[in-house]
Amino acid sequence: MGNAAVPANYLPILLFIGIAIAFGAVSLLAGWFVRPSRPYRAKLAPYESGSPLFQDARVKIPMRYYIIAMLFVIFDVEIVYMFPWAVAFSKLGFVGLAEMVTFIGILVVGFWYAWKKGALEWD
Repeated sequence: MGNAAVPANYLPILLFIGIAIAFGAVSLLAGWFVRPSRPYRAKLAPYESGSPLFQDARVKIPMRYYIIAMLFVIFDVEIVYMFPWAVAFSKLGFVGLAEMVTFIGILVVGFWYAWKKGALEWD
């Protein structure tokens, strides 16, 4: 490395970081100087939209919504695994087919369990 405090290979990276920080700071300062500042009572209120509150913002959401969302994520992630399998299907052979059948079988068992438990009923 020699006597240099910063290796020469890092100088372009440090220069890029410095330019990015300077650009962000200049953009924020330019926006702060250019923007109009005319506060009034309604604008300083917690809900700036101007419409009066008609209910509390802390609404209790039913647990079934979260269960449906989690089931959607679980069964939607299977596409992430099935697409590369379908692309490389001819190279994988019988072993790849057996692994995917096992994977889909596990998902079908999970789907069947959720269906029997009534998790998919939207009442």
